[in-house]
Amino acid sequence: MSVHIENHIWIPLSDGCRLAARLWLPEDAGRMPVPAILEYIPYRKSDGTRVRDEPMHGYFAQQGYACVRVDMRGSGESDGHLADEYLKQEQDDALEVIAWIAEQDWCTGAVGMMGKSWGGFNCLQVAARRPPALKAILTVYSTDNRYTDDIHYMGGCLLNDNLWWGSIMLAFQARPPYPEIVGPDWRAQWLERIAALPFFPAQWLAHQRYDSYWKHGSVCENYADIACPVLAVGGWVDSYTNAVPRLLEHLTAPRRGIIGPWGHVYPHDGAPGPAIGFLQEAVRWWDHWLKGKDTRIMAEPMLRAYITDFYAPDGTCAAIPGRWAAETAWPSAEIAPLTLHLRADHGLGPADGGDAVMRIRSPQSHGRAGGEWMGTGCVGEMPTDQRLDGGGALVFETAALEQSCDILGAPRLKLRAAVDVPVAHAVVTLSDVAPDGRATRVSYQVTNLTHRNGHETPEPRVPGEWFDLTIVLNDCGHRFAPGHRMRIAIGTAYWPMIWPAPHAATLSLRDGRLLLPRRSGAMAEQDAAIAFPPPAHGPPTPMTVLDPGRIARYSQQDCVTGTMRYVTDAQGGVFGEGIYRLDGIDSIVSHSLKRDLTICDDDPLSARHVLTQSYETGREGWMTKIVTRTEMTSDTTHFHLIGQLEAFENGRPVARRDWSERIARDLM
Repeated sequence: MSVHIENHIWIPLSDGCRLAARLWLPEDAGRMPVPAILEYIPYRKSDGTRVRDEPMHGYFAQQGYACVRVDMRGSGESDGHLADEYLKQEQDDALEVIAWIAEQDWCTGAVGMMGKSWGGFNCLQVAARRPPALKAILTVYSTDNRYTDDIHYMGGCLLNDNLWWGSIMLAFQARPPYPEIVGPDWRAQWLERIAALPFFPAQWLAHQRYDSYWKHGSVCENYADIACPVLAVGGWVDSYTNAVPRLLEHLTAPRRGIIGPWGHVYPHDGAPGPAIGFLQEAVRWWDHWLKGKDTRIMAEPMLRAYITDFYAPDGTCAAIPGRWAAETAWPSAEIAPLTLHLRADHGLGPADGGDAVMRIRSPQSHGRAGGEWMGTGCVGEMPTDQRLDGGGALVFETAALEQSCDILGAPRLKLRAAVDVPVAHAVVTLSDVAPDGRATRVSYQVTNLTHRNGHETPEPRVPGEWFDLTIVLNDCGHRFAPGHRMRIAIGTAYWPMIWPAPHAATLSLRDGRLLLPRRSGAMAEQDAAIAFPPPAHGPPTPMTVLDPGRIARYSQQDCVTGTMRYVTDAQGGVFGEGIYRLDGIDSIVSHSLKRDLTICDDDPLSARHVLTQSYETGREGWMTKIVTRTEMTSDTTHFHLIGQLEAFENGRPVARRDWSERIARDLM
């Protein structure tokens, strides 16, 4: 089917603001209206994630859909300012956009909404507002809880990715609009946006518990608000996976879920592989709910999840071996807990540990084998051999398994615990140990022990006081093979993933039990019936790679000062894309970013995170560049954040912003 593309249209809002959009239309849509699919994100329709998203929208348009990619208020060429993530204003604007789309003469009045990450978040949030024209959503790598499962906090601990993502947002939102679209006032609009930029990482750090700030936009507050059908997609290597089982369990609207082996990459580009025909699955979803065709997608199992086999614990993994599993309902009646006890001899098995008390105080650099919090399909980002961290943890192992054991869901660790300081962390990893000793991480969780009774009302621990502790690990799907061993490791730090507690802590534990979500073999026939088509792609974005870029990731120990250093350095392409020119708009895009995290093993207050970044876009005669530097340190009572941003046009400085924030630690 022939497709017509409008590279720029304006969508007017009731308050006079205009949102910029790009439109893909089947050629005959003016004569024969079609349903529409909306993607609504702040990443800029003209460049941003264009290379990723343009082929997808082109494919859907070839299948008989109008596709609309909209720059949110304050981003790209749209009017206004973007003051934060997931604001009510963002949702309100989306309601107007959906109504506008439904009223166009090329639309049947039926609208679907889809997106990944930010776009997946607002699919859920807008669905909860129930716009009449929104008939279904497809949410990829998103969450129902903005506090527990986003890029700022995990288990009540501060993620170092809070500074990473906040810094990227500074560069993203400081980019200029294109003069040929906005007109002669483009420079004034650009400088206005820079002047209005919030200091994103500090803004998020100001809310260290699950308060009203995070509850807004967390659809878990009332799942019943969502009435339209939901297809939720996750990946085991991605950080946004736990929401898929929760949505399947708690939503009452028609729903389906897919979890593959992927990182933060659409499944038709899936990395690690295997990739699947995600675009074909999406069309089945849209055809069913937007066109009224019986595509049999609702006859599919409620959850289709990939069960991984053991794979080498290398930083780079192109593909993960395994198989697909089918669950007709979630929670599944075919999954029951397998209880293993943490024994005094450091075994993991049927006999309990008695009254033995075991203690651990991890070095502050414990966690170097943890990989990135969010896998994005880049080299070097995966967890490495867990033996690297084993010396800084309490380790418990089963004997070699005589039979295979499949798990699917969230492992739970229950124990009695005590700490010697009021604020402390616990870190648990579950690994698959091969006969040759290599240990591949299967799941993990970090926990701020002051949040033991919930994230809304943390309480300091009473030193030496014993308490019951349950740690719910991330959802996972894995097969432990015969001859392999299961390993649990427990530590008190996880650098560089989380910021350390203010004092080094000794964790005491006893009466530990691991509950694994063991899956029966009763679904073997249904499992075997799962089949996805091979990946399809739409027309690619015309582009020229000017430089493939490079990515370096390494850790090093200074044996003189005792400093441990962890560095990621992406030159030319933060997510491995390199430097490229978008041929259709003659625009070059180059994004470089370096993270430098240091800590001394005996001093949590030595933690330091420095991030430098540059983002260049434009063409000959009009090149713009954003340069940022952000830094975070802390003392026992406060976090300290500083930031600088400079903007350049054709090498000439045109704007600068400086920030310095001192934020009290809230049992963090």
